[in-house]
Amino acid sequence: MKSSNIFLHTHPYEPILFEEATKFIVGTLPPPRFTTGNLKEGDVNFCYGSRDGQLWPILDRIFGLNLDFETTEKAIGQRMDFLREQRIGICDIVQSAERSKIDASDLGMENIVLRDMLGYLKQCPKVGTLLFTGGNSKNGPEFLFRKYLKEHGVGLESVSNEVPRIHRFFLPTAKLDISRNTMEQTNLNRQRIIKTVSLTAPSGAANRAVGSLEKYKMMKNENPEFNTIDFRVLQYKEFF
Repeated sequence: MKSSNIFLHTHPYEPILFEEATKFIVGTLPPPRFTTGNLKEGDVNFCYGSRDGQLWPILDRIFGLNLDFETTEKAIGQRMDFLREQRIGICDIVQSAERSKIDASDLGMENIVLRDMLGYLKQCPKVGTLLFTGGNSKNGPEFLFRKYLKEHGVGLESVSNEVPRIHRFFLPTAKLDISRNTMEQTNLNRQRIIKTVSLTAPSGAANRAVGSLEKYKMMKNENPEFNTIDFRVLQYKEFF
């Protein structure tokens, strides 16, 4: 019997999928207040809408969106319009998790239920890139996606081990049904290559990790006013 102190943290938003999407943003769960509906002033009731989060401020700078950061329908519409125009979907990997402490840390998630990521990819045949909002630390997006792929017998291959780390995997799309008498081609599959990019997490908690990167230190040394948000803007710009 589970303790009454356990909080069931369910994802408040369904995946945002477009037939024309070429990329998915993949995270874990928004802060618990988005599940309970107790939003703070400055939150946007939308994916990555926390007033403390940095994803939308980063995208605002990259694309010059002039976004509103407030709890309004207009702010939601601005973000949805951007996603459609840029052909970007949002498909966080976690459907629900249990927490003994009610906070937003990935590390505190237990009994995690993952979403059907391969199924969503098959619904969106043009998606070729997954943009993880975090890396391979325990319960981070890349960590959970590796676990998910392993459960489905799919391997994740390294492409680049520099930050942000890049991997790829092969998504089978259709099996050829050919008889044994036809040159033994029964094992041939048409496959789709999906690239994954583990972006530096758009959260204040990741600032220490950014500060320890040699690339960041070099840029900071060249320009003392350069900060961790500037670093993410440069990194994200390459992949968005």
